[in-house]
Amino acid sequence: MDFALLLVVAVAITGLIWLLDLIWWRPARRARLTASTEAGTTEGIDPAAREKALKDPWPVDYARSFFPVLLVVLLLRSFLVEPFQIPSGSMRPTLEVGDFILVNKFAYGLRLPVTNTKVVDLGEPERGDVMVFRFPEDPSVNFIKRVIGLPGDHIRYEDKQLYVNGEPVPKRLLEAGPPGEPDELLLEEQLGEVAHDIYNNPRDPGPQVRELVVPEGHYFAMGDNRDHSNDSRYWGFVPEENVVGKAFAVWMHWDGGLPSFTDVRGIH
Repeated sequence: MDFALLLVVAVAITGLIWLLDLIWWRPARRARLTASTEAGTTEGIDPAAREKALKDPWPVDYARSFFPVLLVVLLLRSFLVEPFQIPSGSMRPTLEVGDFILVNKFAYGLRLPVTNTKVVDLGEPERGDVMVFRFPEDPSVNFIKRVIGLPGDHIRYEDKQLYVNGEPVPKRLLEAGPPGEPDELLLEEQLGEVAHDIYNNPRDPGPQVRELVVPEGHYFAMGDNRDHSNDSRYWGFVPEENVVGKAFAVWMHWDGGLPSFTDVRGIH
């Protein structure tokens, strides 16, 4: 279900009903009541009946109530901040399944809802950003990964080591077999100016990526859970027109029980 499309349609319908009432229907109702009064056909009409004659029909009443609310939600969600829920473990340990995140919608420019067409250029994704984008193979699905390669970058990934423009990306071991992950290594990776944690499984050979060049207008993205992530190593680059926004905070966690607000944090 395309929630953005439903929201746009709801705003359009309620706004149109409200506008038609302001321009045509309400003046017509008042004119008919005035004409009836002047003709003497409403003699003896009681105040309750008069009030009923002037009352807005229920579609107009609902449209007037919901249009401002829907419009505000549409503007906030389309141009400022949009909430998402993390459905998989591909970004662990940075993001856990059940985390509810906030995504900055203007960090990479203002885009129209539904079409995702950029109308105002305010910035571009940077290496190390946690980015939400429309999955290139199915744009109806939103993915979240870390930006590894920018346009023109040379990317290579061999034997668990990431190389950007011929240089190995520094990483250091934090913990071997962390709680709940006996087969994983918890490492800190320094991707440019961004330090973040990743998981690597020494027993999983994983995909190997020979050196490739990121095309103009595209990005190379990977999950922090390197051996359990469906990312650019498998299906290629993220087109610029698929970019949705930059994830910047976790505001709630919900795994089916009671919602938890104890792990509110920024995303790095």
